[in-house]
Amino acid sequence: MKAVFPGSFDPITKGHLAVLEAAVPLFDTIYMAIGINADKKGMFPIEQRKAWIRQCTAAFSNVEVIDYDGLTADLCKSLDARYIIRGLRNPNDFQYEKDIAEANRLLWPELETLFFPTRPELSCISSSVVRDLHHHGGDCSAFLPEGILL
Repeated sequence: MKAVFPGSFDPITKGHLAVLEAAVPLFDTIYMAIGINADKKGMFPIEQRKAWIRQCTAAFSNVEVIDYDGLTADLCKSLDARYIIRGLRNPNDFQYEKDIAEANRLLWPELETLFFPTRPELSCISSSVVRDLHHHGGDCSAFLPEGILL
């Protein structure tokens, strides 16, 4: 079985990594898929994000790092990956992710989204919080996987 874990991963956080670690035993292949959005400029270059993800996932033989442009459902179809992995930090995340999951299922009825709740101690972590801290010269190390330095 194959799954796609889509996101900007700008940068990858301890929260992303915890979700991935929960999903790794369930799938033969997980594609960590960095979405490219022409309307949204990331803080960190795609190649840097890919390098960080590869560094964090080196111990997992079933994780591949890719980037993509377009709809996640189309990517999943092209990879024959019938599952999307998403992390949930709070009830607001659930409603937002549920709406996207339903839209993806309309685009490809065989596609399922699996939700992984974030551990409570990681629920405050998001890439946008890390970017804001970094932008203002704050220490981001508590939010980032070991070895990731901004």
